[in-house]
Amino acid sequence: MSRKGKLPISLPNGVEVKVSNTEVAVKGPKGALTQKLIPGVNVNVEGNEVLVSLADEEAKLAHFHGLYRTLIHNMVVGTTEGFEKKLEMIGVGYRATVQGDLLDLQLGFSHPCKLPIPKGLAVKVDKNTLITISGFDKHLVGQFAATVRSQRPPEPYQGKGIRYAGEFVRKKAGKAAAKK
Repeated sequence: MSRKGKLPISLPNGVEVKVSNTEVAVKGPKGALTQKLIPGVNVNVEGNEVLVSLADEEAKLAHFHGLYRTLIHNMVVGTTEGFEKKLEMIGVGYRATVQGDLLDLQLGFSHPCKLPIPKGLAVKVDKNTLITISGFDKHLVGQFAATVRSQRPPEPYQGKGIRYAGEFVRKKAGKAAAKK
């Protein structure tokens, strides 16, 4: 059995968890999320706690015990507090703006990169180079942040590009440094 999967998930005030045979629904102040369950994973709500257990102790299902507990915990945290990712743009002329439901990125290409912002996410740009992505679905926040970063990932020679806030990019020596 999973050590992580055995831990109960405490429910804060204002969060409702409904369990059916095939899915779990979490509703909180920031929104509502659902997660489908595979057969053999049981979710029980007891008072202010949610417990995840397995129907039978099979090796096939043991992999999913901690996974589903973490997914449900992320749903509870997301509907109460929300999640946030910060990206920073480093490079001459790199800037970002939010235009309605589009994120407009100027990344040194001959054309602007316009990305549609998914529903349920809020994108804020500070100082034209700091992008903050927030929402209540952890997967959606992380996926959109990865999509934005993939438009111009940091390159190892000069460090230009889009990186997560606090991400360390190891720089390589160029050709001239290798000859000396």
